[in-house]
Amino acid sequence: MQLQLSDPEWRAFIDRHPEALPFHLPAWAKMVADCYHLPAFVIAVRDASGAISAGIPLIQTRVPLRPTRLVALPFTDLCPPLAASDAEGIRLVAALDATRRASGAQRVEVRGPLPTAAVFEDAGYRHVLRLDADPAAVFARFHRSQVQRNVRKAEANELTLRIGTRDRDLLVDFYALHLATRRRLGVPIQPRRFFWLLRERILRSGMGWVVSVESAGRPIAAALFLASKGTVVYKYGASDADAWHLRPNHLLFWNAIRAACEAGHQHFDFGRTDADADGLRAFKQSWGAEEHRLLYHVVGDAAPMPSSPAPPGVARRLMGGVIRRSPAWICRWSGELLYRFVA
Repeated sequence: MQLQLSDPEWRAFIDRHPEALPFHLPAWAKMVADCYHLPAFVIAVRDASGAISAGIPLIQTRVPLRPTRLVALPFTDLCPPLAASDAEGIRLVAALDATRRASGAQRVEVRGPLPTAAVFEDAGYRHVLRLDADPAAVFARFHRSQVQRNVRKAEANELTLRIGTRDRDLLVDFYALHLATRRRLGVPIQPRRFFWLLRERILRSGMGWVVSVESAGRPIAAALFLASKGTVVYKYGASDADAWHLRPNHLLFWNAIRAACEAGHQHFDFGRTDADADGLRAFKQSWGAEEHRLLYHVVGDAAPMPSSPAPPGVARRLMGGVIRRSPAWICRWSGELLYRFVA
């Protein structure tokens, strides 16, 4: 059964499901679909009473010279199916396969576990911190030298922290740091309209916020967090490498975690970490976060299929070198041109 993202019955199912994440919310899928002009919908199954018993949002991706895919969801670290039981989850897999065949798509990719489906990508890890109503109890679980000491060092540096309430927090301050970070890494940045839609569809609806850190009035770190149903997810972050010695990221994460505790959330998700990013894995674990393997599953052709039209290996390294050595507008231009193809 295919539903619109805005279907009130689907939203009601999300609201009552205990494992729903911010990425299941219709606003997130619709924002991604509208940004890149892609079709989006929900596939669901009903129980004997006629109520929705399982479902998942999908976006149909279009990559030149590649077969059509249905993805749950592009540009999203984790979006597993929601089901009332394992049996209903299996029924949903059958519905996904029927939808794939009817649409002519080669495969349905699910960013998360999917019963009876094959693994098509080992996506690395996610790290989840269990929260407490008392932020001090959570702080006590942080690694003493790697986190607690660095938080105190950041506080001693008299950095200014703000939980974003102004339009410029995302579209100016965060974007400038994010652009510099992506350029330093040699990868394209998301189109600017993506962040405009984030502000309009997500932040202004109370489903997320920006945390910024400044030194002497200059932004040196910023991050975007999504929140829903007891879970806060770290989605995007950026910082000035020249200011790392001030430990702005430690101050940023601690205050985001403290705000999550005070708002009554139960979990803080540090987001996806690539399997070979040992330093980043260690950083997230030092906050007391529990590590989980992140496996993506597929219905249909499980053979590896590049999601980008650009050749891998040497070509990507060359592109990275061009971005790092070029003016910032090259990073922006390549994102406008190519980013929709790297979902």
